[in-house]
Amino acid sequence: MLWGLVRQGLKCEGCGLDFHKRCALQLPSDCSRARRRVCGPSLSLFPPARPRTHSLSTPAGGSMEEISMSKPRSRPPSWADQPVWLGVGHGKGGMAGRARVPHTFHIHSYTKPTVCQHCYHLLKGLFRQGLQCSDCKLNCHRRCESSLVPADCPGVRTNTNGEGVHQCLSTEIVIVLYFLSPPPPPHPSPCFSSYIPLMRVVQSVHHTKRRASGVLREGWLLHHTNTDTLRKRHYWILDWKNITLYQNETSTKYYKELPLSNVLQVRGPAQLSCPLLPDNSAHSFEVVTGTLVYCVLAGRDGQAWETAVRQALMPIQGSGQAAISLTLGDPQQQGSSHSVYQIFTDEVLGSGQFGVVYRGTHRQSGRSVAVKVIDKTRFPTKQERQLRNEQAILQNLSHLGVVLLEGMFETLEHVFVVMEKLHGDMLEMILSNEKGRLPERTTRFLVTQILEALRYLHFKHIAHCDLKPENVLVATPDPFPQVKLCDFGFARIIGEKSFRRSVVGTPAYLAPEVISIHGYNRSLDMWAVGVVLYVSLSGTFPFNEDEDISQQITNAAFMYPRLLWANISLQAVSLINNLLQVSVRRRFSVGKALGHPWLQDFQLWCDLREFEQRMGCQYLTHEGDEDRWRHHAQERGLLFPSHLPWTPGHDNSL
Repeated sequence: MLWGLVRQGLKCEGCGLDFHKRCALQLPSDCSRARRRVCGPSLSLFPPARPRTHSLSTPAGGSMEEISMSKPRSRPPSWADQPVWLGVGHGKGGMAGRARVPHTFHIHSYTKPTVCQHCYHLLKGLFRQGLQCSDCKLNCHRRCESSLVPADCPGVRTNTNGEGVHQCLSTEIVIVLYFLSPPPPPHPSPCFSSYIPLMRVVQSVHHTKRRASGVLREGWLLHHTNTDTLRKRHYWILDWKNITLYQNETSTKYYKELPLSNVLQVRGPAQLSCPLLPDNSAHSFEVVTGTLVYCVLAGRDGQAWETAVRQALMPIQGSGQAAISLTLGDPQQQGSSHSVYQIFTDEVLGSGQFGVVYRGTHRQSGRSVAVKVIDKTRFPTKQERQLRNEQAILQNLSHLGVVLLEGMFETLEHVFVVMEKLHGDMLEMILSNEKGRLPERTTRFLVTQILEALRYLHFKHIAHCDLKPENVLVATPDPFPQVKLCDFGFARIIGEKSFRRSVVGTPAYLAPEVISIHGYNRSLDMWAVGVVLYVSLSGTFPFNEDEDISQQITNAAFMYPRLLWANISLQAVSLINNLLQVSVRRRFSVGKALGHPWLQDFQLWCDLREFEQRMGCQYLTHEGDEDRWRHHAQERGLLFPSHLPWTPGHDNSL
């Protein structure tokens, strides 16, 4: 898999195949250009020339490298006016017959005098003196890389002292690869402007809605109810949400609006339960709600109307077979998911790799729910077991910091996971803030809840594996809301001394060990907490993909630029540093993070106690903390709120 937010890999414009850079180094010179072959006497082999800007000049991505084929040609007089291309041909030595791929340059700080391997002049400065290829370790000035250094990375780690030998540029076939991201705009200061702003990653969407709900069927119908035998004639309009009974075809006044979420059942001619009227004329079908049964007389259109109403009640229907409720829920509600819940397919709450989350309603109670719909046809048969992973884990969890699973239903083509619906997510809360980031007080409050939920999960040997602000749901729009973890599609059960190697998570929040050969354990969630904490306080991602992560972590001036972090406490920075540790052994656990001075704050404890009193349950603080914080307030002359102590007799447990 090609990992990363931007510049994830290389794509051949000739055949359309995608490659890691390390794999592109082994490419044979056999591109057939099958997808791009054009018949005709003239064919432009190169796209229009454009200046190439170094990838560090964009805050959100890298440069675009084009691909094409050409006959043997000499080195262009000006590399700045040509796209970077990749040669396959008769190079010297080990480069013969291999693809010439672009260098992967990162800004590098050198600890000893180093020369540019293109112009052979000294790289000057105390730190961040130049660029180094992460594969072949070629060193150069930024000015040399932007227009002069050829794309001839051999993929071999040579010495960093300028001894690498570069091959000639003679080629027969030129295969040009481009990075999978849009071209960057020029920027006057590329070295310090490459931070990626916080955004909703491409794997997920959030809260979308159709501009207009389509009308499924309309027409004049007669109806009566099981309590009123008087027949009434109205103009019925059926859409995805309601059945509306209008006075006439053009009027906006209506007699009744019947939400489909209140419809429990549609009965056809063979299932009619209401007795016939005295004139012995049978109605076409019945619409059953919790309080009334609507007997509808539609004449010749009866079958069409019945089918349309059923279609509106089951907007996601693949096989036509009734969904079967699995192990969860009230036994009296066993049956079709559509008979228990109404799913609104025009209101998308979220979307990810495993499915789409729609807003739904419990038909009998009218309670709003979130329904994740997973299309089984998108996954191979051997992966179907993984689709039920979320339900298998959630059904054994009970914590106020974890989203509540209400039930699961399944058809031949879909899996329906029904969960409680909350107000929004943490990412929306961050982005909607006036400054695009959260204050420390709010961040402390949210991170404490996240850590308590993780402590519960880790105690049960469960790693979430995809922790990010999108998967932290916010219950209310309050300044200090309850938050819950959701989306356990990537979650894994990992023992105390176990390691897993399956690919999980979202690249921007992935711990380094996930893509290493050594495997990962539950500590990968703590790395994600560090990234969540960073993006909450700064509004940007901590790493960009143009520099080596380990160098960014050790470079405080880069990780914490003064412009964004001047007003953020050093204790917050300390906690982030202890969470974003490449070494798993040095990375903080949940307990150590909660015990960090930044989270041992009197104002935070007061906020948590007030929240627990609103919730009527103590699960974020401990009774023993009260005396400690009371003594703390007395020592510093702070007012200890009299309403915060827990009232005896209240339930202190979950």
